[in-house]
Amino acid sequence: MSEEAQDIAGIVEDAMASMSLRAVIVQVQRGDEIVTTQAFGDSMPGVPATTEMYFRNGAVAFQYVANLLLQYVDDGTVTLDDTIDEWTPELPESDTVTLRMLTNQTTGYPDYETDPGWTAAYNADPFHEFTYQERIDYAFSRPLQFAPGENWSYAHTNFMILGHILEQIGDAPLDELLQEKVLDPMDLTETAAFATGTVPEPALHSFSSERRVALGIPAGTSFTEESTYWNPVWGTPMGAAQTTTIDDLTKTAIAIGTGALLSEESFHEMTDSKLIGFGEPLPVCAGSCFTQVDGYNYGLGVVRSGSWMLQNPQLSGYSATDAYLPSERIAISVATTYAPGAFDENGIYPNAADALFRLIGAYVAPDDAPPVKK
Repeated sequence: MSEEAQDIAGIVEDAMASMSLRAVIVQVQRGDEIVTTQAFGDSMPGVPATTEMYFRNGAVAFQYVANLLLQYVDDGTVTLDDTIDEWTPELPESDTVTLRMLTNQTTGYPDYETDPGWTAAYNADPFHEFTYQERIDYAFSRPLQFAPGENWSYAHTNFMILGHILEQIGDAPLDELLQEKVLDPMDLTETAAFATGTVPEPALHSFSSERRVALGIPAGTSFTEESTYWNPVWGTPMGAAQTTTIDDLTKTAIAIGTGALLSEESFHEMTDSKLIGFGEPLPVCAGSCFTQVDGYNYGLGVVRSGSWMLQNPQLSGYSATDAYLPSERIAISVATTYAPGAFDENGIYPNAADALFRLIGAYVAPDDAPPVKK
């Protein structure tokens, strides 16, 4: 093992102790060279984590969905400023909301995930597959958060609708379109979509405390439950709830970060920091709407943090991050699961994969380290 790989291992091991992590899988690539691929901790008690294990990629799929949209922009099928009434005339303000607004989170559409009814239904049955219409009904049980284009607010509703529209544009199910036009061209041989809570073997098992309050578990009582096979379809468009491996996460970081499948114009549309200074916190969208800053600003399905391009999903006791630094051709991929100490008295837990990526990024690219909250 190289000295660099040993140092990265030390960073991970320290983070596992300080962040109460059960398992970590990490890969770092510089140019064409794999600097390190390592797994730490246990998937389950007595079952060590390995670098071949599958885990959920959550919002990483937003990168694929945005990439698919931009391929249709590149071939002239649509433009980013087309309004969505052509495909979803039944939605509020559909003659004003554009494809760009869906993709950069500026529609004003409420996030169904923040609806109390949805939260109660999910906690009652985390194995339930929420249909498109169920999610639409939860989302629009409340009024718009703001007029389209007037603010920024993260909402799963936007990408769910975008996936529904892409199926109409491509005249095929979204999982088939993504496979043909994104996953296969990126050589993502171990990434696949499932309509259930399936995780292929060998699976990186996850454990969560997030249902603690809903189940009435007292704050002082230790509580986690296995969440590996909870259905993740709620968080992504239908056909984009995926599992992946650390190798495919790194391939994704590189393909997205270099614009491998897109024109130069579309690549910049997707990844440039165009929203810095835009947006403001409002009571109606507290926690999900805020002013875009250098440390976190949204492109089209891509998060920008300083010079790095990334996605950093967190769900069902997993967190993951794929990140790319173009100037040094560095890709960092991290997947984590959590030990009981990571959860607070309400079952809330931090995005450890994102924090760990920033620690590793500061080590491998000290002159252009990922920003860290002060």
